[in-house]
Amino acid sequence: MGRLEGKVALISGGARGQGAAEAKLFAREGVQVVLGDVLDEDGRQVEAEIRTAGGDATYVHLDVTSEDHWRAAVALAEHTYGRLNVLVNNAGIVIRKAIEETTEDDLDRILAVNLKGVFWGTKHAIPAMRRAGGGSIINISSTAGLVGSPYGSASYTATKGGVRLFTKATALQHAPDHIRCNSVHPGPVETAMLQEALAEPATREARLRRVPLGRVGTVDDIAYGVLYLASDESSFVTGSELVIDGGSTAQ
Repeated sequence: MGRLEGKVALISGGARGQGAAEAKLFAREGVQVVLGDVLDEDGRQVEAEIRTAGGDATYVHLDVTSEDHWRAAVALAEHTYGRLNVLVNNAGIVIRKAIEETTEDDLDRILAVNLKGVFWGTKHAIPAMRRAGGGSIINISSTAGLVGSPYGSASYTATKGGVRLFTKATALQHAPDHIRCNSVHPGPVETAMLQEALAEPATREARLRRVPLGRVGTVDDIAYGVLYLASDESSFVTGSELVIDGGSTAQ
């Protein structure tokens, strides 16, 4: 039996990168997975790969900025699989602009995806998890939600810091419902988002010098941490931060 046998999970941003890795790992561990994204072709491909490997997955079109989309995604999970036990608020974007260059549209967009999306997902997962007798919400923040950086995006940092404290509020307010809520704080991870940021070899080398373990993380490094928080192995863990960053923020 898998570590999450019999659980039902909803993962946003599940069509590629970290979200796809989480969906595939969850399925291998016995989870029935609903994966949502706006990248429909990629999302259906992940669904097909999971099913081909013997897992159970359903793709749903999910724009995390839309409360109606979240309402429909949670309803789909309950209708298809009977319940919802785990939510991974994984979807996120970065806008790489200095504070003075950031426009109102930029700020509205990143707040909508990274912060409002997490809020709506949590709002609609809570009643479903209450019906299931409890659950686990995992919010993907960042090391940018813990510390500032002279190189990073200030708007991104603001959203990820917000996710960190929203996680704690959720954990405290819904502990009586047996709903746990924790945040995950990845350092640099080998995804399309990071490849774009570290396209220049000199930039990549400089970033790696700030990681004590001397390498960029993999999507599986993060997915295994998310798996732990989704499982009953972490039943006494709520309101906490799981930092997976190669030691970057220990300095």
